[in-house]
Amino acid sequence: MSEYISEKKVRQLELKANEIRQSIVKMLVAAGSGHTAGPLGMADVFTAMYFHVLAHDPKNPEWADRDRFILSNGHIAPVRYATMAHAGYFPVEELLTLRKFGTRLQGHPERERLPGLETTSGPLGSGLGQAIGMALAARMDGTRWRTYCSMGDGELDEGIVWESIMLAGKYRLSNLTVIVDRNNIQIDGLTENVMPLESLRMKWSAFNWHVLEVDGHNIEAFVDAVQEAKAIYEKPTVIIAHTIPGKGVKEIEFDYKWHGIPPTPGQAKEFLHELRTLRGKIESEHQ
Repeated sequence: MSEYISEKKVRQLELKANEIRQSIVKMLVAAGSGHTAGPLGMADVFTAMYFHVLAHDPKNPEWADRDRFILSNGHIAPVRYATMAHAGYFPVEELLTLRKFGTRLQGHPERERLPGLETTSGPLGSGLGQAIGMALAARMDGTRWRTYCSMGDGELDEGIVWESIMLAGKYRLSNLTVIVDRNNIQIDGLTENVMPLESLRMKWSAFNWHVLEVDGHNIEAFVDAVQEAKAIYEKPTVIIAHTIPGKGVKEIEFDYKWHGIPPTPGQAKEFLHELRTLRGKIESEHQ
């Protein structure tokens, strides 16, 4: 196993990611709207971030030395809300208020509504520029906290993204790590049909970024990639995390149609049964 994370901790994180997936299904069916595929697919990454990688304190969300974690593709907010609730930022029960009138859990995160959010996200492509501003500020202030930015691969169709990528490469922002959810889908279909992105590695590398590719469901590999990013001092790092949209629910995995729809109550019951069965398998494999 990696020197950075123990086998026991990996198993704990896998079980936590399963809990978070169950919460995502419950909150989406309660809301009656929202995005399913992306949040389920990023549950392992967000679990690793909040329960192992990030320097943060749920009891003190404004802690000056915290790492900054920017969600650029705000429509996958359910995975961030669910992970934050399980991490202790607010009660898990509040997840069922997703998208309700007056809730703190809007369809896209709003910074002033919920402690622990660094930005208000919504317009795709904006998050990376915001993250770059924070990374530059940290360098100017001589602080040691790091900035992370989670993005969708379909989001890379936005031209502003590539302007931001150029800027970060120019200033060699080694305190910035971007995580691209490479799940190959967007609302209109497969990314390579809508607007081909490959070779994605070569594109980022040409803009003076250190590029890593990992299985986004292999928590150990993802944590290793984050640690490698910390060791790169001459340029920013992008982690291309290959994920399965709808991960954990076989019926919807890889189906782009689940990008932006929630399960019905009947479907949610089936999805939760499948996730609970999967949890039992994880537990039995490592007893």
